[in-house]
Amino acid sequence: MQGTYYTLLLGNTLAASFIWGINTLFLLDAGLSNLEAFSANAFFTAGMLIFEIPTGVVADTVGRRASYLLGTITLAVTTVLYWMLWVWHSPFWAWAVVSVLLGLGFTFFSGAVDAWLVDALKATGYQGSLETVFGRAQIVGGVAMLAGSVLGGVIAQLTNLGVPFLIRGGILLVMFVVAALLMRDLGFQPDRSEGPIRATRTVLRASIHYGLGDPPVRWLMLTSPFTAGVGIYVFYAMQPYLLELWGDEEAYSIAGLAAALLSGASIVGGLLAPRVRKLFRRRTSVILLAAVSSAIVLIGLGLVRDFWFAVVLVALWGIASAIDDPVHRAYLNDMIPSKQRATVLSFDSLMGSGGGVVFQPLLGRAADVGGYATSMLWSGVISAVAVPFVLLSRAQRPPADTAREVTAEAEV
Repeated sequence: MQGTYYTLLLGNTLAASFIWGINTLFLLDAGLSNLEAFSANAFFTAGMLIFEIPTGVVADTVGRRASYLLGTITLAVTTVLYWMLWVWHSPFWAWAVVSVLLGLGFTFFSGAVDAWLVDALKATGYQGSLETVFGRAQIVGGVAMLAGSVLGGVIAQLTNLGVPFLIRGGILLVMFVVAALLMRDLGFQPDRSEGPIRATRTVLRASIHYGLGDPPVRWLMLTSPFTAGVGIYVFYAMQPYLLELWGDEEAYSIAGLAAALLSGASIVGGLLAPRVRKLFRRRTSVILLAAVSSAIVLIGLGLVRDFWFAVVLVALWGIASAIDDPVHRAYLNDMIPSKQRATVLSFDSLMGSGGGVVFQPLLGRAADVGGYATSMLWSGVISAVAVPFVLLSRAQRPPADTAREVTAEAEV
C-alpha cells in the first residue's frame, strides 16, 4: 500500500516536473508579458479554488481511486491543449480557460491521495508516525522532481520549449494505467446516499465544520494563502530570475536548475523532517521555524545580486519548505475525521489556491515594474503573515500537536 502510494507520487511528480523548470519561459515565449504569464498561473489556481469542493465530493462519495483516475486523464488532455496554445501563439483568454481546466485536473488529486493513504494506513494497522511516511514521500517526490526538471530543461535546450509538455502528457497516460491496476480504496466506504448537488452542500458544511469551524485547523489553514499562495509565485519566478542573474535569458538548462535545486532540497528536507520533528515536542514548533526561515530567505533573495549566492538561498528556501510539508500534513491529518478527510484537505488546498489567485498577478506586476528582486522582497513580507496564524493554532493545544504515531481516529 505504501509502495503504491510512492509509485503514484513518483509518476505524478515526474510528469509534472518536466515543465516546472521552463513553464514561465514557455509562457513568455508564447508572447505573454510577466503580468499575463503569472495571471495565467493565477487562473490555474483559480481553477483549483473553484473545483476543490466539487472534486472533494467525488473523492468522498465515489472514491479516492476514481478521483485520482479522473485527475490523471484530465491533466493529460489539458497539458496537450497547453502545448497547442503555444504552437498557435494563442491570445491570453485561451490560456486563461485552459489554465482553469488544468486546475480542475489537480483538484482531483489534492486531498484524495493523502486521504487514501491515511485511511489505508489505519485500516492495515500501521503504528508509525505520519511524518515518517510523508518524509519518505518528500524524498520520492524530490528524486522525481530532480530527474524531471533537469531532463525537462535539457530536452527544451536540445529541442524546443514544447517537447517537455508532450512528454508530461505521455507519462500521465501511463500513470492512469498504473493506478487503475494498483490502487484500491482501503479503510474507507464511499457515501453515495445523496445526489451530487446535495452531497456538495453536505460536504461543504462538513469541511467548514471540521476545517474553519475547528480553531486549531482553522488557524493552520489560514497560513496557506500566505505560504502556498506565495510559494507558487516564487517557484515559477525563480526560473527567469536565475536566468537574469546568470546573464543569458536563453540558457534553459539554467532555468531547470531552479527546479532541480528545489527537488534536491525536497530530498534533504524529507530526510530531515522526521529528525527535526524529534527535536521538538510540538509539531507547530517545526512549522513555525520553517515559516520564519522561509520569509527571511525570500527577503534575502530580493537583496542579493550574485547568482551563486542566490542559488544557495533557493536551496535553503526549498529545504525549509520541505521540512515543513510532512509535519504540516501530519498535524492536519491527525485533526480530521476519516469521513471528511479528503474534503477538508482539499479545503486547505483551496485556501492556498485563493492566495495564489490574489498574489501571483500582484507579484507578477511587481516584477514588471520593479524587477524580480522586488517581487522576491514582497514575497518574503507576505509569507511572514503566516507566522501569527501558526502561533494561534499552537495556542489551542490540540492533541495532534504532540502526537507521534498514527491514531485510531482524528479528534473531533
